[in-house]
Amino acid sequence: MERKQHFVLIHGSCHGAWCWYKVVNLLKTAGHQVTALDLGASGVDPKRLEEVTSFSDYLQPLMDFFASLPDEQDRKVILVGHSYAGLCISLAMERFPKKISVAVFIAAYMPHHSSPPGTLIQEDLELGKMLVRPSRLFVEDLVSGNLLTEEKFGSVDRVFIKLEGDKVMMEEFQQLMIQNSPKDVKVISEAGHMVMLSKPHELYRLLQDIGDNFS
Repeated sequence: MERKQHFVLIHGSCHGAWCWYKVVNLLKTAGHQVTALDLGASGVDPKRLEEVTSFSDYLQPLMDFFASLPDEQDRKVILVGHSYAGLCISLAMERFPKKISVAVFIAAYMPHHSSPPGTLIQEDLELGKMLVRPSRLFVEDLVSGNLLTEEKFGSVDRVFIKLEGDKVMMEEFQQLMIQNSPKDVKVISEAGHMVMLSKPHELYRLLQDIGDNFS
């Protein structure tokens, strides 16, 4: 019998919790608990973009959520981040490692403790074409210093899901992220960037397998 998990899904830049709706439905139908969050000034979050002036402001909904979770071994969550959200979930892993069983990076930035996360950010024209709600990348915040520590880095297992056919996070960039030594690497073929919309069943099955293997 498959163990029921709690999946926490974090959207990429310019999107919102809405982008996960197909995967949310599949996971919930399988009996899992699912939380899809809107980050600051994203999705239906009530804040306006001009009110979110720092990366900390942008992350506040995620940090508030983790602060509210019980600190219990059997209540750990599976944290999933897409694209830009790799930076976001890395900060959550740094601050709340005991509340996360495994982190899943879907064609996402995977920063290392040895250099500031902002060094990874590459603005891409494709991001502009996909705008649903304007967003910021907070480059200044992310290059001013490293937000990850060597002490806590690696305390949460990391799995990278590589998306073939992704025109935003190109294959070369995904390979660079994989060099940061995730515990495992999965691949979804012909996925494009928005895999949760293009290949929801394949992503759902991978997330379920990861939950079974790492929790």
